[in-house]
Amino acid sequence: MPRGSKATPPRAWQRMLSGRRLDLLDPSPLDVEIEDIAHGLSRVARWNGQTQGDQSYSVAEHSLLVDHLVIELKESTPIKWRLAALLHDASEYVIGDMISPFKAVIGVEYKSVESRLQGAIHLRFGLPAELPVDIKRLIKRADQISAYLEATQLAGFSEAEARRIFGYSKIGTGIRLAPCSPDEAKHRYLKRFSQLFS
Repeated sequence: MPRGSKATPPRAWQRMLSGRRLDLLDPSPLDVEIEDIAHGLSRVARWNGQTQGDQSYSVAEHSLLVDHLVIELKESTPIKWRLAALLHDASEYVIGDMISPFKAVIGVEYKSVESRLQGAIHLRFGLPAELPVDIKRLIKRADQISAYLEATQLAGFSEAEARRIFGYSKIGTGIRLAPCSPDEAKHRYLKRFSQLFS
């Protein structure tokens, strides 16, 4: 590079279908729109698409399942924390759904970007940027139960293997997963959001 010239910094934003331009490194809550989130999550496949069925199982569907399981785990959960459960993977509308083993390889940089995005999303919808520890724990438990159900019903895991990795709970044992189209997943996600956010 010639002396005195300045390198153009790499682009760190993504344009959304709403027209918003979301900066990945310094995301503003003002650039977060629920329609963009629902659209993106309904098209992001869980398990890197390694699931059975004619349709991919989307992060939008997973988020709806986690919201449902939070209620099964603790029926008295206030609506705002149910909203937090629905939005628990919302940052993936921008950065995709990386499987946990790959997140572990990437390390803290990924976690830092994910955390900033999630914080901006929370603030946009009236939640604290950082959730209380007990709520995080509740959502994480629902997330683990959903992972067990998805692993055994859709992703080809044996029950023994899934129990070893994700644990086991009697909660949710009656749930049968049936992946739907991206448009249907988006519709369901937006409908649930409208019930929880006013």
